[in-house]
Amino acid sequence: MLYLLPLLLAIFSSCTKFLTEDLQGQFSSENFYQSEGQALLAINGAYQAITFTTPNNLIWVFGDVASDDAVKGGHEGDQANITFIDQFTANSSNGVISNYWSFAYEAITRANNVIAYVPAVTMDAGLKSRIIGEAKFIRAYSYFNLVNIFGRVPLKLLPPTTQVAIHVPLSDISDIYAQIQTDLSDAAAVLPVSYTSSDVGRVTRGAALAMLGKVNLYQQNWTAALGYFQQVEALGIYHLLPNYADNFKLAYENSSESIFEIQHLSGQIPAGEGSELNQWFAPSVDGGYYFDAPTQSLVDAFEVSTSTSDVDPRLDASIGRDGQPWLDGDIFSASWSPATGYLTKKHQQPLSQVSAALRGDGGLNYIYFRYADLLLMKAEAFNEIGNADSAKANLNIVRHRALASFNGTPPSDLLNDITTSNQDQLRTAIQHERRVELAQEFHRYFDLMRWGKTVAEAALGPDFNYETKRYLPIPQAEIDANENINP
Repeated sequence: MLYLLPLLLAIFSSCTKFLTEDLQGQFSSENFYQSEGQALLAINGAYQAITFTTPNNLIWVFGDVASDDAVKGGHEGDQANITFIDQFTANSSNGVISNYWSFAYEAITRANNVIAYVPAVTMDAGLKSRIIGEAKFIRAYSYFNLVNIFGRVPLKLLPPTTQVAIHVPLSDISDIYAQIQTDLSDAAAVLPVSYTSSDVGRVTRGAALAMLGKVNLYQQNWTAALGYFQQVEALGIYHLLPNYADNFKLAYENSSESIFEIQHLSGQIPAGEGSELNQWFAPSVDGGYYFDAPTQSLVDAFEVSTSTSDVDPRLDASIGRDGQPWLDGDIFSASWSPATGYLTKKHQQPLSQVSAALRGDGGLNYIYFRYADLLLMKAEAFNEIGNADSAKANLNIVRHRALASFNGTPPSDLLNDITTSNQDQLRTAIQHERRVELAQEFHRYFDLMRWGKTVAEAALGPDFNYETKRYLPIPQAEIDANENINP
């Protein structure tokens, strides 16, 4: 497992307000990037900048709460800025938006430093190329999230040490995607297929290729997306776990189903490498704040047998619901979630692993990209180019695994194969499968947005207008600090 060491990156401060001179910090490229060890520290710092070890990484607010899958949850008056995002009334002064913007650009800054300064370090050439490839992936990942939340953003590709590098205008979405693809292509060319020992958890070639497929899918480049997904499969190392629920357990971290996983490590001294998702999502009886509460609409999306009333086993692996098993053998109570009666079960560890007093220091990783996600994207791309048979084949692989996760003999009318070849019907089936397979994994809102106006407005209701609410506002702090922004 990759042990992420927080890098003391006062190296290049990203604070820009009131500054008119080029930035100078405690460290500079002249006195820090001098050895292989420092290069490794720098890239580890870039990894640390995309973890859930900070309250500023609230990607779940955009991915889940802004969608039809969840509401804010939590105490009614707590984190009111999340409610504004949920209701599509957030403005440029919203603290959650501002914090996430700063969080993402911190990761970009750290990656830019690595990309700019590591090439001059005297060290093993192969390791140097790999480190730069890892940084380019992290930069691409961060920009992918930014462009899908905000649309046009400043494309900053240099360390923020000059006024030119700091005051960058908004770039067109197409240019941002082009840079993302360039970074991912560069990364795929140099990253290894797999790692051993303490390097497990670093970005791999498969992760870069999978992201290239996803980026092309988001741009509706269906054939190109398929090509990248097929390259991932040709590596021969990714497979679905037999039991769906195992994906979200500590014992199965960095499994064969995980393509890109953000690493966490609890119990460190000093603390700061553990995941805070436990605390955000757990009920108060477990030391949590019970946010990201699943909606009844999401619960109802899971299939139910008409003959036995048994449910898709992914439901109880994903969501805590009244009277059903929770963690450590406990039974979930609807009273734990006043907002909806449900809580997300993923991203949480039982008290036997993380005590209530240390709830914000979880060791569970966050899987951003699972092989099941790739199969469903393949199904989507095949359907869009008119290859219904291949689309159904990939879709049904995912459904078969879900059925195989059933405890006991499943009823004959649960999770049957999708058989339609009608493109519209198959598209709807794939979209539905993504919702239940990836429930509460922070992807739903981004799916709705890329599927377009009709799908998004139908899911999000009358308060959502696709033309005016598709992107969230750029933070006012960035507008004030960056003299070249004209939103």
